[in-house]
Amino acid sequence: MKMSKLIAVPVLLMVVTSCVVPPKKADIDQAVNTAIEAPDSWDTKIQQVESISAEWLASFNDPVLLKLIAEGQTNNIDLKVTAANIEKAWLLAKQSGSTLKPQLDLSLNRTQSGNVAGDPTSRNVEVGLAASWELDVWGRLRAGVKAAEASAQAAEADYVFAQYSLSANIAKTYLQAIEAKQQANIARRNQAILEKTMGITKLKYDNGESTGQDVALNRADVASAREQLIQIEGTERDVLRALEVLLGRYPNAKLQLPDALPDLPGAPPANIPSELLERRPDIISAERKIISAFNATSNAKAARLPRFSLTSSLGGASKSLSDVLNSTNVLWQLAANLVTPLFDGDRLLIDVEIANVEQKQAVLTYAQTTLTAFSEVETNLDQGLVLTQRETALREVFAQSSKASRIAELSYKEGEISLLDVLQIQQQTFAAESNLLSIQRSQLEQRINLYLALGGSW
Repeated sequence: MKMSKLIAVPVLLMVVTSCVVPPKKADIDQAVNTAIEAPDSWDTKIQQVESISAEWLASFNDPVLLKLIAEGQTNNIDLKVTAANIEKAWLLAKQSGSTLKPQLDLSLNRTQSGNVAGDPTSRNVEVGLAASWELDVWGRLRAGVKAAEASAQAAEADYVFAQYSLSANIAKTYLQAIEAKQQANIARRNQAILEKTMGITKLKYDNGESTGQDVALNRADVASAREQLIQIEGTERDVLRALEVLLGRYPNAKLQLPDALPDLPGAPPANIPSELLERRPDIISAERKIISAFNATSNAKAARLPRFSLTSSLGGASKSLSDVLNSTNVLWQLAANLVTPLFDGDRLLIDVEIANVEQKQAVLTYAQTTLTAFSEVETNLDQGLVLTQRETALREVFAQSSKASRIAELSYKEGEISLLDVLQIQQQTFAAESNLLSIQRSQLEQRINLYLALGGSW
């Protein structure tokens, strides 16, 4: 009867007020939905398709790229650090959940006392069990658990986005390395043609059909081409090292890659903007952080209210361990406790104000993350159109420059034009080829960036 009276008051309060503090899902949903308004369609005019293929990387038809991405997902050190953050976040959530359960402690003490004169000592053995359980009347503990769980879910979403970003970086660095390799080949062909032209120029000079100025000019262009090749080869090694670091390898620039860029896959579907909010991991993470912030606010508010707990102890004391559990030596105690803050220098009130500010920050961060995502999609959709038009123009530039270069070489052999004219046309041709290669690599990067922006599976 006494025990029931001790429990009755706090339990009654718990039943009556248990739903006072926890945040309402409707309030959280309203904060998320009003953070930023999603348009009905993308401003950049593209063909709308229903869904994004989860196997989009296979559309590049490049098994080497797929193998490297799988290697990076396994070995990248930064990704392993992010994975450890998930494990830590869930352990913290589990730790927070333990506060909802009763706590039980075992104690064992042995004491001995006497005087310095050598009188017989007094010995005593004590064994005890102490139990305590805080009644979560106001939902403070539950709010803390939900905040920790939402933070762990945000960490999981951050990890997924880190995986996506790593895959994209590996793919883009892979393309840059192949482009550098091809640019080096263009530079070598340019140098070879200049050296061939140099042979013709020297022969014409020996026959009195050319001047020393032409020879010097041709030699200067050969040296310039050689310097350009050295620079490009250095860039190629730098990019290879960057790729090897992403893969978790030692950066020795010895990675073997294909000689040509993969073919450009078809344009991915862009869906509708609202679907982006449900698919992009960074947006999901920001939304989880809003939930965590709302619950953290509830936790801070409930901390200002009285705390109710039940405590119980069972223990025995005796001069010998064998008698300590004898019923005559065992005592028990059961108590109901109430602790309420009276004066703390407004510390708890400031905690609530800080939680409110952090809640607003979480909503604003979600809005900015969403706005950035929309911007990335619009930018990449528009860039796709621009790059397609530029590639068409550069193909024409390269085709006409190549034709003009062939005509110029024949005309120079016949003495119809000067060497300076030939060299200028040759450099224009190689520049057009180099620019076309860069655009083709940029188109592939645009596809990767667009899929990343759309939250496509990696």
